[in-house]
Amino acid sequence: MTKTTTTDIQAFINNNRFSRYQWMILVLCFITVALDGFDTAIIGFIASDLVQEWGVQKSDLGPVMSAALVGLAVGALTAGPMADRIGRKKVLVLSILVFGGFSLLTAFATSLTSLAILRFLTGLGLGAAMPNAATLMSEYAPERKRALLVNLMFVGFPIGSSMGGFVSAWMIPHYGWQSVLVLGGVMPLILSVVLMIWLPESARYLVVKNKPQKDIATILRRIAPLPSGENLRFVLNEVGGHFKDKTALGVIFSPRYLVGTLMLCLTYFMGLLIFYLLTSWLPLLIRETGATLSQASIITALFPLGGGIGVLIIGALMDKLNPNKVVAVGYLLTGLFVCLVGFSTSSLVLMGVMVFIAGTIMNGAQSSMPALAAGFYPTQGRATGVAWMLGLGRFGGILGAFSGAFLMQAELSFKTIFMLLAIPAVLSATALMVKSWASQRTPGENRTESHELDKVTQKA
Repeated sequence: MTKTTTTDIQAFINNNRFSRYQWMILVLCFITVALDGFDTAIIGFIASDLVQEWGVQKSDLGPVMSAALVGLAVGALTAGPMADRIGRKKVLVLSILVFGGFSLLTAFATSLTSLAILRFLTGLGLGAAMPNAATLMSEYAPERKRALLVNLMFVGFPIGSSMGGFVSAWMIPHYGWQSVLVLGGVMPLILSVVLMIWLPESARYLVVKNKPQKDIATILRRIAPLPSGENLRFVLNEVGGHFKDKTALGVIFSPRYLVGTLMLCLTYFMGLLIFYLLTSWLPLLIRETGATLSQASIITALFPLGGGIGVLIIGALMDKLNPNKVVAVGYLLTGLFVCLVGFSTSSLVLMGVMVFIAGTIMNGAQSSMPALAAGFYPTQGRATGVAWMLGLGRFGGILGAFSGAFLMQAELSFKTIFMLLAIPAVLSATALMVKSWASQRTPGENRTESHELDKVTQKA
């Protein structure tokens, strides 16, 4: 009788070194997120040329600027459940085709209305890509390095955004603003073909969906050797158990995960409120202190500059300590240094230092949230949980972009505005501590249940 060998997917990944195959997955997800950052930021780099060429007012670009943000939210909210139903790879490739295709079409827009519609449609793909890249990467990462690896992938976003600025500065004077959009469309379309060929589906997802064992074995053998000449049965042991007859949304809003879901969404919402308010209004706020336009621009540029450092430091700490507490402390420190920005008007150098530190910690904490969410949810609802956090959080970004105008109209002092900005940071930290407390008290927290394939083939 042929021996049957049972292999737990996560234990297999945990017990083997991080292979070249997993590095390839990381690189492909990194490039995906970098192109996401490029296409998200691209409208800001072509805005001044649009105003000049089309003869419109800067204020007329408001709907164009916000259209992509709305699309990002809608795309994330819809893509998560779809990925948990039909697969991470399929939705990721589809999302890249969408934002690449519509970015290409945006180059041929002839009016503000058509531009806004195309940016919204581009945003649908952009919003769907990031949560699926995070989910797929987390499911191929060993638990001891999961947060660091997912955060390393997210470093691609600011790099892509910055690349958009450098590329635009060179291409627009030579080829016009349309050329940047063409590039932002062609690169994702090429990437989608590469992903179709080389990117695997999540092995964890394949087990949960009872896919053929030979398909799972083919993927896992690229990571490390499996027993040969034996029947193979793949299982997935997960804390929290298996939810039968539940949709992905039913999983993330089940009693086991409800409080955590609400707290993750609240945290990300508040974080993006701070981020977009500062990135949108910080130059104007600094100008109110008597700084020149050049000085205000330089200080504002310091805010995202250290983001990559913060992401990697917090990711490494999350893998060694309680991840909820690590990110919560990050938000508390963000609130502290944002406050200190308000008290540093006596010296622009001191203000720049405070802005840099606040931005490093803020970007580190905010960019660590997808890794935190990916580690919280089971495979059945992971893509949906991550995507809904990102999607609902986008509305915090929209609120932040608009709320700066109200703060300016209220004629509050520079110090008061930055003290108020510390409030959402404290709320974010509090929400994460509530999530941590609720998870510890939820019945079944320590219960581990197994997903396994219903059929055992004779050979893998």
